[in-house]
Amino acid sequence: MAKRMEPAAVWAAYRNGHDAVRGWLADLAPEHWTGPSVLPGWTVADLAAHIALVADSVTATAAAPRGVAAHSLGEYLTTYAPVAGELSERTLAIARAAEYDKDGILAAIDERFAAATHTVEERGMDDAVLTTRRIPVRQADYLLTRVIEIAIHADDLARSVPTVPAPAVPRDTIRLAVRTLLDVLAERAPGRSVEVRVAPYAAVQCIEGPRHTRGTPPNTVDLTPPLWLRLAGGRTTWADEVAAGAVLASGQRADLSAYLPLL
Repeated sequence: MAKRMEPAAVWAAYRNGHDAVRGWLADLAPEHWTGPSVLPGWTVADLAAHIALVADSVTATAAAPRGVAAHSLGEYLTTYAPVAGELSERTLAIARAAEYDKDGILAAIDERFAAATHTVEERGMDDAVLTTRRIPVRQADYLLTRVIEIAIHADDLARSVPTVPAPAVPRDTIRLAVRTLLDVLAERAPGRSVEVRVAPYAAVQCIEGPRHTRGTPPNTVDLTPPLWLRLAGGRTTWADEVAAGAVLASGQRADLSAYLPLL
């Protein structure tokens, strides 16, 4: 993995992304909230309620007892799929409790983010090992999952309501989400035979194969930041995007389908 991040910097990236999404939702006309989102079975109101759940999960973390070993960020992301149903139900419960009302859901977002802020500020910004609802991870890695979620869900919201401008998520938040997910790809598919580039933010070399020691590997993949977030987050598939011409892949080994999605 890349050089470790300081928890304070990661928290700032999540906070700034959260504020951008929350502001966008506040400006979104009420009639859009009842429409379908790009996530199957969810309305825009349900997706907005999930922003509250992203913050709520922070309050379930605590400093781990001495001697508890942290798992990697990549390992933590593998725990998403097994609890997808539980996460969906908890999200829908927030929307139901607010009666799908815009003001009620915004209030739930604010309440949970305030609680998350209190949890983080009270604990401090050391990169301690944390217990979570799933497996223990270091604080910086856990907060990186919040950055990833806010970046992916901002794109979900933008695609759900394409008639209004997308949330103005700060570039630093998107950059950190993109780079972190690229690092996870490199962790899961170690090697130097393929270079995956997400301009203008980052590039990694990955996948086993003939060792390449100079210059650019003969196998390259070029993606836009939104497309990389959608592929990593399981919003689309490698095959569909290749067929649509959205992926620029060169070389026999330039195929990421075996490693996606990442969560």
